[in-house]
This record gives sequence, C-alpha cells and structure tokens, in this order.
Amino acid sequence: MAKLKIKNIGPIKNGLTSDNEYFDFSGVTLFVGSQGTGKSTIAKIYSTLSWIEKALVRGDFKPSHLKQYNRFLKHFDYQNISNYFNEDSEIFYKGEAFEIIYKKSRLEIIEKKTYSNYKFPKIMYVPAERNFITTVDRPDLIKRLPLQLYTFLEEYDFAKESISETINLPIGRVKYEYRKQNKKSYIVGSDFKLDLLEASSGFQSFVPLFLVTRFLSNSIEETEQSNYKQSSIDEEKKIKREIDKIFGSSNFPDNVKRALLEKLSSRNRYASFLNIVEEPEQNLYPFSQKQMLFELLKFKNVRKKNGLILTTHSPYIINYLTLAIKANELVKKFANNKVALDKINQIVPVESVISSDVVNIYELKENGDVGILPSYNGLPSDENYLNYFLAESNDLFVNLLELEDLCQ
Repeated sequence: MAKLKIKNIGPIKNGLTSDNEYFDFSGVTLFVGSQGTGKSTIAKIYSTLSWIEKALVRGDFKPSHLKQYNRFLKHFDYQNISNYFNEDSEIFYKGEAFEIIYKKSRLEIIEKKTYSNYKFPKIMYVPAERNFITTVDRPDLIKRLPLQLYTFLEEYDFAKESISETINLPIGRVKYEYRKQNKKSYIVGSDFKLDLLEASSGFQSFVPLFLVTRFLSNSIEETEQSNYKQSSIDEEKKIKREIDKIFGSSNFPDNVKRALLEKLSSRNRYASFLNIVEEPEQNLYPFSQKQMLFELLKFKNVRKKNGLILTTHSPYIINYLTLAIKANELVKKFANNKVALDKINQIVPVESVISSDVVNIYELKENGDVGILPSYNGLPSDENYLNYFLAESNDLFVNLLELEDLCQ
C-alpha cells in the first residue's frame, strides 16, 4: 500500500507530526477530527494520487504530460480541491510503482525500477453527499453536482442492475429490492414495502454505500493476469489509440477526460479494492453503525491488498473497531476451540475481525496538525478526540448537579 506526506494544503498545515510524517494506508485507515480540519482533504488527495499512479502504469499518459500546463493540479478539480494548493504546498507519495513529489510548485515523478507485482486497484470514493442520489428521482439529470458523486452514481446504477433477487440488509432487519422495470428501489420489512425515496435518511445513506461496496468487492477477480502486463499486444495498441483520441480532443475539459479514461480502463481486471468512505456513520443509530462497520470490514478482508479508508465524526466507529481488533486476538488464541469461536462470532462476526497491525488512526487538529492515535496492547486508546467530547458531556452534567445542590 502507498504512503503519503502532505503539508500546506487546505486546512492541513504541518501535516503528520510524528517521526515518520507519512500516512500509512495499508489495511484500515481512519481520520477523525472536527469539521473543516482536513479529513476529507487527505482522503481525496490519496484517492487522486492512487488513480494517477494507476493511470501511469496503465499508460494513459506519461509523467511529462502531467508536468505541462498545470495538468497535475487540474486532476484535483475532480475532487474540487485544486484551489487548496499554494506555492508552499508539498506532496510526497510513495506508491508501489511510482513516487510522486510536488514541492515549490514543481512536480517530480520517479518510476521504480521494477513493479511487476503491481496490481490494478479499483478505487471508489464514496462522498458524504451520497444520500442525495436516493432522495431525488433522476439525480443524473441534475447539473453542477460534485464530479465524484456522478462517478459514485454510475457505480450505484451498475450495482442495482446486477441484483437479481432481494438482498438482506445488515441493518434494520429488512431487505432491499430493486425492480428493473421501473428502476425503483424498495425497503422491504415483514409487514411493509417502502420506496427508498420515502425511507429514513439512514437507509438513504447506507443503501448506496452497501450496494456499491458489495458490488465492487464481488466483481474483482484476483488472477495471475490482473497485473500491468495483462493485455495482449493488440489490445494494448487499441486502447492506446483510444487514449490518444481522448487526449487529442479539445472538446472535453480535463475532468471529463479523466472520466472517459476510467470508463476505458474498465476493461482491466482489478485485483484489489480501495474503498474510501466519507462519514460512513451518516444518519445511523449507534447499533446500526456497528453493523455497517462490520460489513465494511468484511468486504475489506476479502483480499489482503484491499484497503478501507474512513473519515468520521463518530466515537462509536473507533469503539466498534476496537471490538474487531480484540476479537481478532481471541480468534487467533482460540483457533481450535469451536465453542469459543461461536461466542466470539455472536459479538463480532469472525469474517469482520481485523489485526491491529493493519489499522492506523489519525487525529486532525484545528491548528492544521495531525497526530497518530496511540494504542495500548494493540488496542486504540480511549483518550481520543471523539471520546473526549463524550466525557466532557458527563463532566458538564456533574457540574450542573453540583450547582443544583449549591443553590438549594
């Protein structure tokens, strides 16, 4: 997995204030902090650079192309953060195939000597605005939506069209049904059937996240042909001609060209899935947040090289992740004890447990610094930014009780 160091981009000032300074995106990565501190900024930069690296390996364009006419920064228009850059902005990206360095408004791209083991990742950025696409009848006809939302909408449509039967949802004890005849989505309970347009905001946010994650995870085929040498010579020539045609056209802005390239690249077999999710807890009750997180962890665990990146405001996400880490320890400890494994599975599904070795949690501060959440015996510390506010509310309530006694 890649590593990333950034400074002076949007709300991120000094970046990660640790000896390493690099964000580690291997396995499960969480960014927590107040609104406007840069959680999504880091996630969007990582998403964009991962896509650029994939495009370089695929041969969509050469490093020299990115160095001309400010094209590198224009790629961040897709995530609507190109204006976050200034002359002091710095990026150091270490991927499996390329290193990308942007400093003092100069771009350097270093191709690694060998990257025969590079496997194409399917990169999905799940925006916080996703519930919008389930609250209107034809979101594809609405102009000026964020570009990443259009991409997510397209994958959501593919996911729905792939469904041939009702699906059990992991929250709410309900099922999801899609009717291709009228292109309608329904939430089905034991005694009701509700159009998703009329369902609660929690379902409107969760259903597209769940369906797209499920669809993309299940559609990836990890084969020996899924590396960068997969195409035949004739196929490579044909794709190269189509790429040249896209770049040779003056009718499309760069962000549209990117979308066309990504559609063209769907011919590639992907070997891993990078699932980047903004606010997965959106509009969900705490118990539903647990079920949602365990589902995302399950899909992450399908393949070793899969990645799960989350931005969150919810203290429950860290607490439930701690359960998954502790459960992983117990699964290893009682690997031959079926009774113990069954009891663990009732608390945390065994397919959703995760090793602390592949979990990284970063806390963003309002001054633009980022810190690493400490761990104790492999478990995330309770002394984190989100739990602080839970404790604060308890302290304030105690203060009110003391004031009540004093005033009587």
